[in-house]
Amino acid sequence: MPSKRRPALAAAALAAALALTATACGPSEDKATGEAKPSAAAGQKGDDFPSLPKGIPTQDLEKWKQKWKDGAWKNWDKEQWLREARDFINPIIEGHWKPDKMKDARPSDKTLATQGAPGTVPGSGASDQGVTDPEPRPVKAKAVGLPYHNNAAPVGKVFFDSPEGHMVCSATVVKDPAHPGKSNMVWTAGHCVHAGKKGGWYRNIAFVPSYNDKGLPASQVNSAPVTDVAPYGVWWADWAQTSSQWITQGAETGGAGAPYDFAVLHVKSENGSGKSLEETVGNALTVDFSTPQVKSIQSMGAWGYPAAPPFDGQKMYDCVDRPGRLTVEPSQPTMYRIGCTMTGGSSGGGWFAKGPDGKAVLISNTSIGPSNSTWLAGPRLGPEAKGVYDALSQKFANKR
Repeated sequence: MPSKRRPALAAAALAAALALTATACGPSEDKATGEAKPSAAAGQKGDDFPSLPKGIPTQDLEKWKQKWKDGAWKNWDKEQWLREARDFINPIIEGHWKPDKMKDARPSDKTLATQGAPGTVPGSGASDQGVTDPEPRPVKAKAVGLPYHNNAAPVGKVFFDSPEGHMVCSATVVKDPAHPGKSNMVWTAGHCVHAGKKGGWYRNIAFVPSYNDKGLPASQVNSAPVTDVAPYGVWWADWAQTSSQWITQGAETGGAGAPYDFAVLHVKSENGSGKSLEETVGNALTVDFSTPQVKSIQSMGAWGYPAAPPFDGQKMYDCVDRPGRLTVEPSQPTMYRIGCTMTGGSSGGGWFAKGPDGKAVLISNTSIGPSNSTWLAGPRLGPEAKGVYDALSQKFANKR
């Protein structure tokens, strides 16, 4: 049964394990199954689109880029978006994500749209499959220490455009086995890149690690130097990959597809920096795909930028608790669940636990929670998640 109190010592140890170890790097000052699922990914090479929306001639590529730069999402209608969103179209548009747009981006309601959860289902203790534990006691979200680049550098925000406007999620820099020490991979939730069963790929997806590094209030973000708001720069996704289950099952409410609600981005710097994301940030997390049972985990923490009231999305928070189990659909993997008061905007934020070597490892990500924001649930990262991760890593294995 989940602990009803925040384990203070474990929380401190977990936060220390996440903290940046190579602080000398600092912020830049100058600016499904276990196999790959090609059908669940889409992207482009460099700035070239794999295919353009119907009716847009290839020679009009630059006009199409300008269309998005000018905010074409404002005129999206559902039918148009569904037609165009079959392909992942995400060219770098310099200056698109300015501090004011970042500040005003709204959380995706998919994060905390579930109204309650299945009742308690007893288990034998030998397996977590199909079990739902009693709801955990809420754990109050705690502000992460400033500056973020010293305490949680790999954590940041994902920004994207949807038919509803500028949206935001949370995410984490993760290691790339094909490029040790030079990863350009980011872990987030599937619903932060793709709308699921009734939608398609979002647009203008970009990642900002250590967003609002000094924790400035919203009233100061618009006029703050870009190096304070995006200390490591803006990193655009040149490829996105999520699970085929999320694409075919994912829904805004009810938790459909939530056990497979994860995604990986491959990113590149907006300013064309020669350094990788990992080199720039100074740290990246290992992803644990072993799906440990809850009884073996004494402490698990969720990090992110909650943006729905009472939060405003400008500061990073964490919740640390002993996890419990949540089953959304008996035939699908059981999810992890912890008490937490973070709200929408924390979607996609990494869940960390201490690995055997004492370092933090990413073990899940925020997916769903109740409308009253008392807990969060995240998927177990098993064979399907590893397949998504490996496919993206292999795609860029022979590229910088």
